[in-house]
Amino acid sequence: MSAQDSPVDPKTGRLLDLTAAAVLGDWKWLAELRKQAPAGEPDRAWREALLQCHLFAGFPRVVEAFETLSRHGGMGAVPAEELEIEGDLARGRKLFESIYADLAPEVEQRLGEFHPDLSRWISEHAYGRVLSRPGLEPHVRELCAVAALTVTGQARQLASHVRGAVRLGSNTEALRAVLRRVEDHTPPEAIERARASVEQFGR
Repeated sequence: MSAQDSPVDPKTGRLLDLTAAAVLGDWKWLAELRKQAPAGEPDRAWREALLQCHLFAGFPRVVEAFETLSRHGGMGAVPAEELEIEGDLARGRKLFESIYADLAPEVEQRLGEFHPDLSRWISEHAYGRVLSRPGLEPHVRELCAVAALTVTGQARQLASHVRGAVRLGSNTEALRAVLRRVEDHTPPEAIERARASVEQFGR
């Protein structure tokens, strides 16, 4: 399938690569992505995709990713309107319910059983302050989550975000394209689990 026939547009493809490189800590790949960025990029979408990577790989990886990118051209100036200090719990709640649908109460209960603060952090921080931020379409955020969870081999969370991507407007072909995009950077057993997840839950 040629790039122009892909169900994932070229810019989204670059965001998927950015996500995978950052969560894997592949600084050489990340530097190359920055060097090859087209005119007008990096932009807010790049910054948003990278900011959310801390949910999948931790702050140290994201800090190092920003540091690597800064040495190869940076990520562009951050305008005042891009800053969001408080987040929006209602917006985050709506996104959480869109992704998990009828399973939302069950997911919350399970997280609370692990630790009540874990449930609160995911609700208030992951969804209220990060994943529901403006600046990147929710379905693109979900595709980036699928890329991150595929390359890190997180099969259970991957299934949830495959479903979430579909509920937010993506389709099976787009999800398959994500896996093709990161296949060379993913262990064979992990990519096979990801393919099975997409075929089972990505419809």
